Amino acid sequence: MSAAAWTPVSLAVVSAGVGHPRPTRRLADWVAEAVCRSLAAGGARAEVEAVELHRLVADLAQHSAQGRVSLDLREAIAAVGAADGLVVATPVLAASPSEVFDSFLAALGHGVLSRMPVLLALDSSSDRQPPDITQVMRRRLTDMHADPVPTLVVAGPADWQATAHSDAARLRACIDRAAAELAAAMRAHRQ
Repeated sequence: MSAAAWTPVSLAVVSAGVGHPRPTRRLADWVAEAVCRSLAAGGARAEVEAVELHRLVADLAQHSAQGRVSLDLREAIAAVGAADGLVVATPVLAASPSEVFDSFLAALGHGVLSRMPVLLALDSSSDRQPPDITQVMRRRLTDMHADPVPTLVVAGPADWQATAHSDAARLRACIDRAAAELAAAMRAHRQ
């Protein structure tokens, strides 16, 4: 086995959920676990860095109003910038991602996500996902020169009901497919 296979890859997981309980964080964790399994199946070990945006709300507001970057926000940006791949989980309300997610993207600035493989996971408040949300999210990431994987994970109220009853095959299959795509993109990005 090559030395590269023993070198861990870095996965940043950004969760933009701010409510209690935090289903967005649960979705982010499920996706991250699936990515780690997929990387392990390919002989790679992942180091995961979780960034919870609910802890940075005041820092993001200060950055937005005054342009100041706190130490915590600087560390979150550094964690994302140093990663080989990124999972972004955000709640979606009224066909838009959370404001805290938009603020974090603005704080990242251009260049941080350049050529970064990204998996998008949306925690939707509706079972009827507006078709344009996929384009909106992809556009925001591609405007920052990120490289989103083809499969978008969307968990709606029916999925949360299904997971409560251990019948979440559709969501699990979608997560596994997206995770395999991100793992492959991370390996290619590393080379």
